[in-house]
Amino acid sequence: MAKLGKKRKAAEALVDREAQYSLPDAMAKVKEVNTASFDASVDVHMRLGVDPRKADQALRGTVTLPHGTGKTKTVLVFCTPDKEEEAKAAGADYVGLDDLVAKVQGGWTDFDVVVAAPNVMAQVGRLGRVLGPRGLMPNPKTGTVTPNVGDAVADVKGGKISYRVDKFGIIHSSIGRISFSAEQLNDNARELIDTIIRSRPASVKGSFVKSVTVASTMSPGIKVSTKF
Repeated sequence: MAKLGKKRKAAEALVDREAQYSLPDAMAKVKEVNTASFDASVDVHMRLGVDPRKADQALRGTVTLPHGTGKTKTVLVFCTPDKEEEAKAAGADYVGLDDLVAKVQGGWTDFDVVVAAPNVMAQVGRLGRVLGPRGLMPNPKTGTVTPNVGDAVADVKGGKISYRVDKFGIIHSSIGRISFSAEQLNDNARELIDTIIRSRPASVKGSFVKSVTVASTMSPGIKVSTKF
């Protein structure tokens, strides 16, 4: 096991491992213990009482963070020529169909979000092997398969993010950067957590939110009270 550096040791000493911090206190603490020299991502990790193998418990969805993510996302739009201007006007970074499909088939994935019009999904569906493992496949549930491609692009650029539960029942999501104020981080985290709680499947028995942890890219994890 790698030895902790002096900065990380000092940061670890500032976190009470036995405590569960309130959400506002956790956001203040994550800024206090940050050791990164760059504008690190701040992430929330929610362990849920779900069985992702069951279709109705394989949670996924979207949420618009009040203060955005602090990162401008690169958006690729697959559409027919009549939709190209709409996508470009909304801020899409790459727009097209056949040429872009071929480029992605060749392994190109230099983008963060993919939006597709429904009438081109037959072509886009062929890209499942490339886009699927990276979580980039457009999906109606996340609003990324839609005839209103311009609106979808504007949503992404405005702070809309996707989340999905992994095979261990955990949702990992960035809710901002360490340069955000503690209040901004708290607002964003609260919006994410509340959205996920509202999506609780009816078939889940017992406690839904098992644990919540917040951490920046290079900080120790901070336990958050699940009494929301």
